[in-house]
Amino acid sequence: MGDWVVIADYYSDVHRTEFIRRGLETREQALEALREALHTYTPSKKIIEKRRQVYRFPDQETYLVVITGKLTEWECTLRIAELISDS
Repeated sequence: MGDWVVIADYYSDVHRTEFIRRGLETREQALEALREALHTYTPSKKIIEKRRQVYRFPDQETYLVVITGKLTEWECTLRIAELISDS
């Protein structure tokens, strides 16, 4: 059994990685949580969403989410990862 997570990578003054979901037991659970987050995840910045575009990368485990707001456009990459070491 692994320890799977769903993460968001984005740039906001500096590169940031945010854990969306932690403690998922299987890859399948992580993929399901990832698919749910594609349409519900919002950045910590206050953005009034007018449009959301979701692009899937060929590996089927990574997505680019582009949110167009009233004044700005915001991009993040959502993906899954498995914890393989914790010392």
